[in-house]
Amino acid sequence: MVSCLTLQAVFNELCGLLDPGKPSYTPKKGKQCVVMFVGLQGSGKTTTCTKYAHYYRKKGFKPSLVCADTFRAGAFDQLKQNATKANIPFFGSYTETDPVVIAQSGVEKFKKENSDLIIVDTSGRHKQEASLFEEMRQVSEVTKPDLIIFVMDSSIGQAAFDQAQAFKQSVPVGAVIITKMDGHAKGGGALSAVAATKSPVIFLGTGEHMDEFEPFDVKPFVSRLLGMGDWSGFMDKIHDVVPMDQQPELLQKLSEGSFTLRIMYEQFQNILKLGPLNQVFSMIPGFSTELMPKGREKESQARIKKFMTMMDSMTNAELDSTNQKLFAEPSRINRIARGSGHTVQEVQEMIDEYKRLAKVWTKMKGLKIPKKGDMSAMSRNINAQQMSKVLPPQMLKQLGGMGGLQSLMKQMGSKDFGKEFGGAFGDK
Repeated sequence: MVSCLTLQAVFNELCGLLDPGKPSYTPKKGKQCVVMFVGLQGSGKTTTCTKYAHYYRKKGFKPSLVCADTFRAGAFDQLKQNATKANIPFFGSYTETDPVVIAQSGVEKFKKENSDLIIVDTSGRHKQEASLFEEMRQVSEVTKPDLIIFVMDSSIGQAAFDQAQAFKQSVPVGAVIITKMDGHAKGGGALSAVAATKSPVIFLGTGEHMDEFEPFDVKPFVSRLLGMGDWSGFMDKIHDVVPMDQQPELLQKLSEGSFTLRIMYEQFQNILKLGPLNQVFSMIPGFSTELMPKGREKESQARIKKFMTMMDSMTNAELDSTNQKLFAEPSRINRIARGSGHTVQEVQEMIDEYKRLAKVWTKMKGLKIPKKGDMSAMSRNINAQQMSKVLPPQMLKQLGGMGGLQSLMKQMGSKDFGKEFGGAFGDK
C-alpha cells in the first residue's frame, strides 16, 4: 500500500518538474534588453508579444514591438492593431520580405530610441519545418536576444515535448509561456515543455484581452492540473461572501449535487454583490467564465439581472424542480417569456445557462465541505483518472500504475488523511 505521504510527494514532484532549477532572465527597467518570441503558428504568439509588452509597460518599462513574421499574411496588421490599442511603439514592413532584415532594422531603431524592452515576434508555421528553424537561428544571430521565449498552446497535450525540444535544439529557449488557459485545457503539456527546454514557465495567457495574462504560480497551477481547482480560494470566497445564514444550506446543496433555478437565482444575487464572477468560479474545475468574462462585467451584470426577471415569472414548483425536462414544454417557455416581457429565445438562453451550471454543480456531488482554511477534505476528491493523464509515465510507474494510483485515492478518504497530509494541495 502506498503511504499517504506519497500523495504529497506526487504534488511536490509535479511542482518540482515545473521548476527547472534556474530562474528565467528577467528584464530590468532602464537596462536595454531584447526578447525574442518563437512558437508554432496558431499558438497565440503575436497576441502574447503584445500582452508581454503591456505587462511590462504597466511596470514602468518603455517596451517596443518588432514584427519579423513575414510568413503569415496579416501578421504585421495584427501586431500593429494590438500595439496601437496598447499604446506601444511598433516596427514592421509591408515591402521587405526578409524577416532577418526586418528584425535587425527594428532592433537597431528601438535601441537608438532608448526602448528598454525590445520584443521581436518571429514567424510560425503550421508544423515544425526546417526552414522555420533556420530562419529563427538567423534572426537570433542578428538580434542577439537576452531571452528567447517559447509560446505554447495549452491544448497540444502529447505533442508538447517533441515540439518544445525541436525549438530548444535550434535556439536557446530560456522561458515558456502557456496560452489559451481560458478553455477546458488544463495545460498538462507545460510539464513536457519545461522538461524539454529545461526552462521555466513564466506567464499564462488566460483570454483574449490584454490584461488576461498572469505570472505563473506553480502550486495553484498544479492543483488545477490535477482537476482540483483552487479550492482554498473558492471556499474562502464562499465563506466571505455568501451570507452566514445561507452558508450551511448552500454547502449542503453543493455536496448533494442538486441544482435548482432557485439556487441559481440566490447565487446570482450573491454574485452581483461579489463583483466579477470569473474571479470566484474560475477556481472550480471545469467551470466556464463565459457568464461574466473579464472586461465585460457591466454587460454581464445586465444579463444576470435579465435572467432574474425571467425567474420572477416562474412558479415555486418550477424554481424548486431538478427536472430539466420540465422546460422542454413550449407552452411553459412561452408563458415565462410573456410574463417577464422577454422573447422565447432569451428565456431559452437562460434555461441553457441553468443546464450548463447544473452540469458543473452535479460534478460536486459527494464533496465533503471543509471549514474555512481546512482543505484536506476537498483534497480527497482528486480523480485518479485525471491524475494519471498528467503524471509523467515514470512517476505513474513508481506508484504501481493505475492500480497503485487508485489505492492512493482510497487512502485519501481515510480519517487520518488530513492530519498526515497537512493540506498541501490547497495552500499557495
